[in-house]
Amino acid sequence: MRYAVLGGAQLFVGAAAIFARFALTGAGPIAVSYLRLGIAAAVMLALLVLHPRTRAYLGGAREILLAIAGVALAVHFAGWIASLEFTSIALATLLVCTSPIFTGIYEALVLRRLPSLSFIAALVFGAIGLVLVVASRNTPAPVAGHALLGAALATLGAIAMAVYLTLVRRVRTQLSTVQIVARTYGWAALVLLPVAALAHEHPPATGAHLAWFGIIAMAVFSQLLGHTAMNFSLRSFTPTTVGFSTLLEPVIAAVLGALIFGEALGGAELLGAIFLFAAIAMALRDQAAEMQPEATSL
Repeated sequence: MRYAVLGGAQLFVGAAAIFARFALTGAGPIAVSYLRLGIAAAVMLALLVLHPRTRAYLGGAREILLAIAGVALAVHFAGWIASLEFTSIALATLLVCTSPIFTGIYEALVLRRLPSLSFIAALVFGAIGLVLVVASRNTPAPVAGHALLGAALATLGAIAMAVYLTLVRRVRTQLSTVQIVARTYGWAALVLLPVAALAHEHPPATGAHLAWFGIIAMAVFSQLLGHTAMNFSLRSFTPTTVGFSTLLEPVIAAVLGALIFGEALGGAELLGAIFLFAAIAMALRDQAAEMQPEATSL
C-alpha cells in the first residue's frame, strides 16, 4: 500500500505538465498559476480553520518568512507553467526539477559548506545538459523558436523552488504541513492575482471546459493529492527515498507528453536530458548525505 501511495503521488505530480498544457488553451500562464494555487489554498485554509488545535497566528517572524516563501512559490509556478509554451513537457519538467543543484550552490556559497566531488560533478553534468538542451532548435512546443526562453523560465522555476525549500526548511520541524502550505499557497495566489491583472491575463471563459479541467486537475490531483501523498509517504519512507522518487516526475511527464502530444525528443535533447537527470540524482544524493532533505518538489 505504501508503495502505491508514493507511486501515485509521483504520477499525479508528473502529470501536472499535461494538465498545465490543457489549462493554457484557455488562459495565460500567470492566470493558470494563481487559479491553481488559489483553489489549493482555499482547501488548505478550510482544513486549517477546521483543525481545533491549529494556531491561527504563528508570530511575526514566521508569518513573514512564509509570506516570502509564498512569493518564491509564485515565481516557481508562473515560470514553469510559462516555460511549457516554449519548450517540451519533458524538458520543462526536467529543468524545473533541478532545484537540488541550486540548493547545493546556496549551501556552498552562503553557508560555506565545502562542496563534495559528487556535487561538483553534478554541476558539470548539469551545465553540459543545459547547453545541449538550449543549443537544440528542434524542441517541440506550442510556440516554436523560443527554446532558450523556455529553458530560462523553467530554470527560474527551479531556482525559485530552491529558495522556497530553503526558507520552509527553517520552520519545517516546528509547524505542520497544513500550517505551512495554507499560508504559502495563499500568499502565492495573492501575489500572482494583481500580476495577472497587469498582464491582462483573465480566467478561462466558462465554456473553455478543457482549460478548466486542466486547472482543477492541477489543483486537486497534482497539488493537493500528489504533494499531500508525498508528505504522507514520509511516515513510511526516509526523506532520501521520497526525494529520489521525485526523479520519476520528469520520466512520467516525458512519457505522457510523447503519448498525448507526440513530443518525442531529438538526439541532442535526449542526451542533454540524460546529463540533467544524472546531475539531479547526484545533487540529491549529495544533499541526502548532508541533511536528509524533504521531498524536492512542491
